[in-house]
Amino acid sequence: MSKPNKYQRLVKPRLYEIKEWARNGVIDADIATRLGIVYSTLRIYVAKYPELVTALEDGKAQPNNKVESNLYLKTEDRIITLEKPIKVKETIFDPNTGRKLKEIEKIEYAHEEVHIPADTAAIIFYLCNRLKEFWKNKQLTQVMVSDLAKYLDSLKGEEF
Repeated sequence: MSKPNKYQRLVKPRLYEIKEWARNGVIDADIATRLGIVYSTLRIYVAKYPELVTALEDGKAQPNNKVESNLYLKTEDRIITLEKPIKVKETIFDPNTGRKLKEIEKIEYAHEEVHIPADTAAIIFYLCNRLKEFWKNKQLTQVMVSDLAKYLDSLKGEEF
C-alpha cells in the first residue's frame, strides 16, 4: 500500500472543519494556512478532489443564503411586532383610612406594531444584480473633445 499523499494526510481528515470554517466566513487563503498548506496548493486540491469542493461550497452556501434572504426582506415594506417593557406602578391603600400603604412597581410587556419601510439601497442593489441589463450602477459620462476644448479656452484669461 502506498504512502498517503499530502491531501490525504492534511486535508481529507479535516473536511468537516473546512466546512465549518467556510460557514464562519474564513476565506480560502486562511483555510489553506490553517491546514498547513499554501493557497495555490489548496486551489490545486479544489480542482482535483470533488469532496473538498463540496465541503467549501456547502459551508459557504448557508451564510450566503441567509444574507440573501435578509437582503430580500429589506426590499419590502413590513410590519413587525415588538414587545416593549413598561413600568407599572400599583398603589395599595388602606380601605378604612384611605392612606397609602405601599407601592409596588413591576414590569409588564406590551405589544407594539412597527412599520419598517423598504430600504431603497437594498432595492437598488437587488435590481442592479438581478436585472443588470435594465439597472446599471454606474454613471456614464462622455465628454466631447470639442466641449472640453471650449471649456479650456474659456479658462485661459482667468486667474486662480
